[in-house]
Amino acid sequence: RAPEDEEEEVEVGWQEKLFSQFEVDLYRSESACQTPLDWQYHEEIQKLEKAGGRKNCRIFTYTDHDRFTNIEELCQKVTDLDHEEPSYLVERMANVRRRRQDRRPVEGSSLKSKIITWEPSEEFIKNNHVINTPVQTMYIMGDLGPYGKLGHREYENVLCTIKVDGNGVITVKPDFTGSKGAYRIELDGEKREVWEYTIENASVQVQPEEEEREQRVFRDLYGRHRDYLSGLVGSDFEMPLPGTLRLFMNGEIVSAQGYEYDNLYVHFFLELPNQWTSPPFQQLSGVTQTCATKRVGWDNVAYFCYPFTVEMFYTQEDEGVFSYSLPQWPVLYFEVLSLDFWQRYRVEGYGSLVLPASPGVHMLTIPTWRPLGLGTVAEMRRFFIGGSPELEDLTYIRIPSTFKGKRLSRLGFRTETTGSVTFRLYCLQQSKAFLENSALRQRMQSVLDRLGGFSQQSSVYSVLEAFQRARRRMQEARESLPQDLINTSASAV
Repeated sequence: RAPEDEEEEVEVGWQEKLFSQFEVDLYRSESACQTPLDWQYHEEIQKLEKAGGRKNCRIFTYTDHDRFTNIEELCQKVTDLDHEEPSYLVERMANVRRRRQDRRPVEGSSLKSKIITWEPSEEFIKNNHVINTPVQTMYIMGDLGPYGKLGHREYENVLCTIKVDGNGVITVKPDFTGSKGAYRIELDGEKREVWEYTIENASVQVQPEEEEREQRVFRDLYGRHRDYLSGLVGSDFEMPLPGTLRLFMNGEIVSAQGYEYDNLYVHFFLELPNQWTSPPFQQLSGVTQTCATKRVGWDNVAYFCYPFTVEMFYTQEDEGVFSYSLPQWPVLYFEVLSLDFWQRYRVEGYGSLVLPASPGVHMLTIPTWRPLGLGTVAEMRRFFIGGSPELEDLTYIRIPSTFKGKRLSRLGFRTETTGSVTFRLYCLQQSKAFLENSALRQRMQSVLDRLGGFSQQSSVYSVLEAFQRARRRMQEARESLPQDLINTSASAV
């Protein structure tokens, strides 16, 4: 351990330069000065010597513009291996400096209209490979050399690293000591010296008046920013009429898996029930690209990642008109087809899904089926010339739109289970009914109840809830009875 006279305490400010003995010996002579920063350090050291020398002994600092900061960032290892070999990416990223902001604007950054740079230079690729967040760095160092032999680079050790990025985030590594014990540095010299040091936050606490003034400035700034955003959005924000629900959905056909043939594509369309409408420019159908499959586990998977957007409006009926049918949600019908080299297509499967009634993100995997022809001739025709039985009306997947009867029979209709299609749906709902108080909203079972006028649906929910509560009480009563009493009553019956 160091003797008591080796103890040193220094208060360091942000980007405050404290010279080491090595730097004093180096910059004392004019022959070692090459850059403007070197000449600046030379003048500061001369002023220090005239004022009586430097006050610090072993503790010194390296600021953001020192050479050590550049070398330290370039020499940092990615892993903790002793014999680490940098990869190609590490070598390419070595010269990328997020904290260096004195570079000239690169080609393409000054013109907003120029989105693509057809012939990027190597410097352009390096500078745009990472997020260019401004970062300032400062190192607090310690010269842990033997007494009387200060100023040797091999005895310099990093005590603390402080970084401040452009977002105002301050990173201190290692952290302030606080209630923890002191940090230890063990040297591998002849005497096996052990140094201990602590890091404390010596910043002056903000006075209440200054803190209040700062909060007032922040409130004014946030208020101006809110007014700026309001000016961008405008005051003509569209709001649905009372009794109307607006459903906005960003969908994505993620993948299709488990099908017989390759080169798949999906054709889909959206059916709007009664009381549902969509804007005139809204497209309610679409076709994905043709995608080749790849082997993932036991299945052949085709990743489409096909996005689509749908906007719909629901308007309730007049409350005076009584309807025996419950409100219906839109249905997405789709069919999966395959395309071969001769541009012949085959139907691989049909499926449908009801759009989710709750807002948020929904990941759905829908199984599909396809009609099956009679005999081997139909399968041979499907294999050789691409023909296969098809549905004339895709709504036959669920309930045909032309069906008016009470019972739908599909006896004799042969089908075969095929693969499945995965959808990712982001649903957003907008309605004035959401402005109700939270207590009433907790009792509602779906967004349709909040629109009002659905007494029959609310009654169905209330009956089901009462039945579930009664069933739960019966099960609890049965579990609380003795087992011999239950067996006796059962045998008597």
